[in-house]
Amino acid sequence: MERSTHYFLAALFTFVLLAMLSITITASIDQNIFEAVGNMWPNWWFKATLVDAYFGFLTFFIWVAYKELRLWRKLLWFALIMLLGNLAIPAYMLIEIYKLQAGDTFATLLTRRNG
Repeated sequence: MERSTHYFLAALFTFVLLAMLSITITASIDQNIFEAVGNMWPNWWFKATLVDAYFGFLTFFIWVAYKELRLWRKLLWFALIMLLGNLAIPAYMLIEIYKLQAGDTFATLLTRRNG
């Protein structure tokens, strides 16, 4: 993979992780999540957004399940993605980007399986 692409992806997923941490911490300090959900549950846009997010998490997990060969790693990443969502996804991507060797391609990032 070209160095510029490597750095771009690392910067992108670092930004996403830091932004999600920032907004999650700020929201947690402001209001208890269980109180917030109780007030929003009747709203159909809240439900639609939640279903959309979890289908996105599931879609990303299908790729993770392909890449990870060990069952315990698949189960661990499934739990992390479903519980932490867009905190776990950039973390997974940063781990995968970190594993890249000189000469690896973008295809390597997408298709290399982790034994």
